[in-house]
Amino acid sequence: MGFKCGIVGLPNVGKSTLFNALTNSTKAQAENFPFCTIDPNIGIVPVPDERLDKLVSISKSKKKINTTISFVDIAGLVKGASKGEGLGNKFLSHIREVDAIIHLMRCFDSEDIQNVNPNVDPVRDLEIIETEMRLADLESVEKRLDKKNKKNSSEDEIKILETALEYINKGQSMEMLYSEYSKKELHKIGLLSTKPKLYVCNVDEKSISEGNKYTNSFISKFGKKNTILISADIENQINQLENDEKDKYMKMIKLKETGLNTLIKKGYELLELETFFTSGLEESRAWTVPINCTAPKAAGYIHTDFEKGFIRAETVSFEEFVKNNGWINSKNNGKMRLEGKDYIVKDGDILNFRFNT
Repeated sequence: MGFKCGIVGLPNVGKSTLFNALTNSTKAQAENFPFCTIDPNIGIVPVPDERLDKLVSISKSKKKINTTISFVDIAGLVKGASKGEGLGNKFLSHIREVDAIIHLMRCFDSEDIQNVNPNVDPVRDLEIIETEMRLADLESVEKRLDKKNKKNSSEDEIKILETALEYINKGQSMEMLYSEYSKKELHKIGLLSTKPKLYVCNVDEKSISEGNKYTNSFISKFGKKNTILISADIENQINQLENDEKDKYMKMIKLKETGLNTLIKKGYELLELETFFTSGLEESRAWTVPINCTAPKAAGYIHTDFEKGFIRAETVSFEEFVKNNGWINSKNNGKMRLEGKDYIVKDGDILNFRFNT
């Protein structure tokens, strides 16, 4: 499954630098002028998981296949984007295609890097972006509720759109829609303002562990829960080092884990995702599924035929699989379970599906 995160922000806040750091590439142009990125760059990154390495070793697998996360570097947005200013229309259409939004805010001073605004203010920058997304949603909702277009929506969709319109007009948070409708319903409607969000404060090296006045101001308003401090520049430097040098450098600057790992963990929490594994001689592989996913649904992520013809799932927890050194001992020692259609997959499960086609 994996998931796709769009990196958004005002021009020249470090989106392309962060994209290159996260994807360990030079795919995105990173220059000191606004609108350097026009078409979105997409990078697919394997999700590191030490458990998968352990499974490869135990099963003596020929291949290791990580689950993935996709990052999309989207063109910078400016005030008036909802009316087509800058690259607004392209920006907004590209956001619609992602599962979650990474809001990147500049939280450092520099005379060498241009700023589209006269001063550094991450709170203002985020409010500009969110205002433009709400205005784009307003236009979209009004269009879909127009008499000519209303017939193309179901009664349930119309109800959600009308509620969303009321929230926008009253200036209320669109996230309140989650208290009235399910994620599945809201995802189907496709409003920009309801997409799950992570806030990334792009800081300089000296602020990476403790933050600074800009990050403190931002966190005081938006909280710590979905806020991450990352130095895009530092992440790029880390990627150019060998493993031993990387560890030493991270200890020196008091960085506990890379920005990529932090983003992945936060992304999984935000989107309520977890990982199960398949493991054998040919390959050990990680699969991303929603939390509370049933065994047949999990099988369907491997192949639709697995879900249609599902019979049962041979299941071992990661801990028991390791303790018993693989499938055979887990089975012989009574640690392998046979689970049916109602089984809820747990994070770390190793599964082997039985099915009819």
